[in-house]
Amino acid sequence: MTQLDKQYKIKGLSLKNKIVMAPMCQYSVDAKDGIPNDWHFVHYVSRAVGGAGLIIVEMTDVDPDGRITDYDLGLWSDEHVPAYRRIVDEVHRYDAKIGIQIAHAGRKAEDAEPPVAPSAIPVTAESKVPRALTTEEVKQTVKQFQDAAKRAVEAGFDTIEIHGAHGYLIHQFHSPLINKREDRYGEDLSLFGVEVIQAIKEVIPEDMPLLMRISAMEYMDEGYDLNHSVDIAKKYQEAGVDVFHISSGGEGPPGKRKPANHPGYQIRFARTFRQELNVPIIAVGVLEHPKVAEAALGNEDADLIAIGRGMLKDPYWAIHAIEEITGIAVPPKQYERAFPRKK
Repeated sequence: MTQLDKQYKIKGLSLKNKIVMAPMCQYSVDAKDGIPNDWHFVHYVSRAVGGAGLIIVEMTDVDPDGRITDYDLGLWSDEHVPAYRRIVDEVHRYDAKIGIQIAHAGRKAEDAEPPVAPSAIPVTAESKVPRALTTEEVKQTVKQFQDAAKRAVEAGFDTIEIHGAHGYLIHQFHSPLINKREDRYGEDLSLFGVEVIQAIKEVIPEDMPLLMRISAMEYMDEGYDLNHSVDIAKKYQEAGVDVFHISSGGEGPPGKRKPANHPGYQIRFARTFRQELNVPIIAVGVLEHPKVAEAALGNEDADLIAIGRGMLKDPYWAIHAIEEITGIAVPPKQYERAFPRKK
């Protein structure tokens, strides 16, 4: 039995296959207003045409100063909703589902003056020194995540992914080396993420699964390990996360421990999370060779496979991968003449 091409259902989200387009920043909002434009429309709709089961829109920020750069997407205003709804509606025409990753870059917001963070600790010695958020500002940021989730629902998204990885704000709060606060958000490193999750669960439909991306380990010297991230994730799961999307690193320059770059290098993290939490897992990380992706599913290391750079190189990766694994291509009817079915 092949796996990539099989349907998958979690709560009210039904996918035609187990292939996810990973969120990847495009840095293409020329007007700097956070509103997706024609580039984003074509970028996401083309992957729906290309056969992906679930498309996750790139890191979309809950505050103007929460963007990595001023060219990133935003969801801090009701004015953003119509442009997202246009993308969602067109993606749905091609039998694909679409989610959106909401986030705040924290100390990694390059164009913020200054950026904010749990503590006044810069990413590198050359980076801007962030301003530590007050306790009240942390609570306000939780509300910003909630408001962004409301807008995502209004725009028609099928699911929401919270970005708790790659050194952005939620990751910063649950990292012992980055969060040196003395208030309750420092006493409990999971608290900010937990409150964000709980606030979002209050405003999304009951049958909408909530996804969360998390870095399984840090690569900076003395950064946290897999045991720490699993413990944090258990608290996030209890707060309401339905699916975890497992990545690693991103918090700062690597130290002695370096990230790998071989195919499937993060699969072992996905496997551990799946075993420890008994929850659906999305695996990501150099999985664009179809047989590697198929093996991760067949070995029950993950439930879904996210493809990033592979889909940047090939918008039709899903069609091509399923054809390689099953011997049968299922393209849009307009392209069928280029994909003769095997008898």
